[in-house]
Amino acid sequence: MSALTPPTDMPTPTTDKITQAAMETIYLCKFRVSMDGEWLCLRELDDISLTPDPEPTHEDPNYLMANERMNLMNMAKLSIKGLIESALNLGRTLDSDYAPLQQFFVVMEHCLKHGLKAKKTFLGQNKSFWGPLELVEKLVPEAAEITASVKDLPGLKTPVGRGRAWLRLALMQKKLSEYMKALINKKELLSEFYEPNALMMEEEGAIIAGLLVGLNVIDANFCMKGEDLDSQVGVIDFSMYLKDGNSSKGTEGDGQITAILDQKNYVEELNRHLNATVNNLQAKVDALEKSNTKLTGELAVANNRIITLQEEMERVKEESSYILESNRKGPKQDRTAEGQALSEARKHLKEETQLRLDVEKELEMQISMRQEMELAMKMLEKDVCEKQDALVSLRQQLDDLRALKHELAFKLQSSDLGVKQKSELNSRLEEKTNQMAATIKQLEQSEKDLVKQAKTLNSAANKLIPKHH
Repeated sequence: MSALTPPTDMPTPTTDKITQAAMETIYLCKFRVSMDGEWLCLRELDDISLTPDPEPTHEDPNYLMANERMNLMNMAKLSIKGLIESALNLGRTLDSDYAPLQQFFVVMEHCLKHGLKAKKTFLGQNKSFWGPLELVEKLVPEAAEITASVKDLPGLKTPVGRGRAWLRLALMQKKLSEYMKALINKKELLSEFYEPNALMMEEEGAIIAGLLVGLNVIDANFCMKGEDLDSQVGVIDFSMYLKDGNSSKGTEGDGQITAILDQKNYVEELNRHLNATVNNLQAKVDALEKSNTKLTGELAVANNRIITLQEEMERVKEESSYILESNRKGPKQDRTAEGQALSEARKHLKEETQLRLDVEKELEMQISMRQEMELAMKMLEKDVCEKQDALVSLRQQLDDLRALKHELAFKLQSSDLGVKQKSELNSRLEEKTNQMAATIKQLEQSEKDLVKQAKTLNSAANKLIPKHH
């Protein structure tokens, strides 16, 4: 089946029409999606030849819904197959920036939206596939964790964003196929959300759920706290699946360039992680420096406190010695009062001594903590230096990869030029061969003519010889 493109002489659509086409996507009514091996083919319904048997008209809603289901099923096949092959070739964990993975979620979103019933709210009619996905936790208890996590995400404000987050978490859990099968098997529950001829209510939904089993070999990791899932535009990019007639040339070079680009993306991702690690370590160093400054201030205050206590203790000793001298010299009546004052002074001295011991213990603890902080800072500085060296090495590798990419591109251009020159030389050789063949035919014809003339001369000579005799 050949891929047909829309005519080029059509008028340019307005912005509103472009937006509407993007929201509806190309598969709805005007094209039929089919598969040619590993590629996508689009064929206009008006160009499809009619068979002798009567067929439903294109305006029939059931026919249009069936065509949409077939298109979505074929798109799901291509998307899942391409995602699995590219992920296995990539050989690492996929993230939300991976283009085939983004297209897979867009196709799944369109499959879940197909045939949804519109629910009336105070803001108008609303179509959301979050309602059917909420039913999964009632059918499979393991899905309750995903649903609770989606509801707890602070950045999600719309049902569409919650549904998209649910699909990503289910793929990370490698249970998306199991959940979809459990949901499709309960058509009595789905009938509340879908029309009778919707994809989820027909055989195509069960086929797509079976195809999702292959995604269990993929490892994916998403960080949805900073991702805006509410306002994303879910438009299928058909350019990823359409076959180009000239794509067979330079396949090996393109594969090498693709591998280099994948390595470049991996190195850039690693570079971002290293930068984040360095920033975190720098923040920790700053926090430790602030804590060290604070501890230094507290140590100075403690030293001042110790000096004050030592001065006060010396003063108490002088007072006690003065009281003892006065008791020896004074009358006996004053000795009782002086004894009480002495006992109070001794008690006060004991309390001050205990306080001094406590302050000295606290000072020792602060000194040990400061030493530990200094050691930790030295280790962090060493770690930062190692990370910076690794970062420099990775940047050098990235530059080498870019140079290799340019070299491969130059070699690819040179090989294309050599192929072109060889093809021209081949055409010249063929032209000369044809000329030589024509010359040989002419020579053969001349030889035949000469042979005929020789025979004629011989016969004439033979006739003349008897006459002379």
